[in-house]
Amino acid sequence: MHLDSIDLRNFYACRIGLMVRRLLRPRFRAFWPDAKGLNVFGLGYATPYLAEFRKDAHCVGALAPVRLGALPWPERASSQTVLVDETDLPLDDEAADRVLLVHMLEWSEHPHALLREIWRVLAPNGRILVAVPNRRGLWARMDTTPFGYGSPFSRSQLTQLLKDAMFQPESWHYVLHLPPFDWRVLTRWPGFWERFGHLVWPVFSGIIVVEATKQVYAGSLVSETVRKTRRRVIPMPAGAVTPLLAREQEDGLLSEEILRR
Repeated sequence: MHLDSIDLRNFYACRIGLMVRRLLRPRFRAFWPDAKGLNVFGLGYATPYLAEFRKDAHCVGALAPVRLGALPWPERASSQTVLVDETDLPLDDEAADRVLLVHMLEWSEHPHALLREIWRVLAPNGRILVAVPNRRGLWARMDTTPFGYGSPFSRSQLTQLLKDAMFQPESWHYVLHLPPFDWRVLTRWPGFWERFGHLVWPVFSGIIVVEATKQVYAGSLVSETVRKTRRRVIPMPAGAVTPLLAREQEDGLLSEEILRR
């Protein structure tokens, strides 16, 4: 079972979702502090974190799997969101320098095929950043947030999956140590509680974040073939109304002013 783009959008608009975004965004940016001239793509539901790279990256795109659905992003500019088949991305070989996976790997029905497709589109010196629910953490045990859906991972499981797909894990971080509750005492001072949780229960974080590099020398030789089917790319122009967008307009979104209450 998994959520859709509307569910995720509503989560990131509520108080606890804004807190999560506030904590994760600088962590992701710290992995790639200089994205100047790079092609950066987010796969899954990565739009809350891609804005950090729009200022200096050469190209930034949001790749939304069909099962998840897509909403136009950014909201006040030409849409850079595309609906994709997760195992047949509409990118040329070695076209991506950085790929961010959020709300993706734990919901994928074919995680190995997904990572192998990312391996194909990633440049030889490219990097991927994967964020998944921690199997040991409390966030994976509660369905009040998106991290309670799908299949959580342990560090050893994620390491094996990445290595099987010819990626080498390089750097690990454990994020969201505070409890997954919409308590005002937590959401008003998330930084303090995050540091406190890191000291008291470091291995029980809500999310595991790993940066991995492409193993070029491990690539298997395949004969060149012409695909019989064409990739279907569905761009989302600014202002387009989709079933998901229509539902979003009905549900409405909470503003960031909630945090100041």
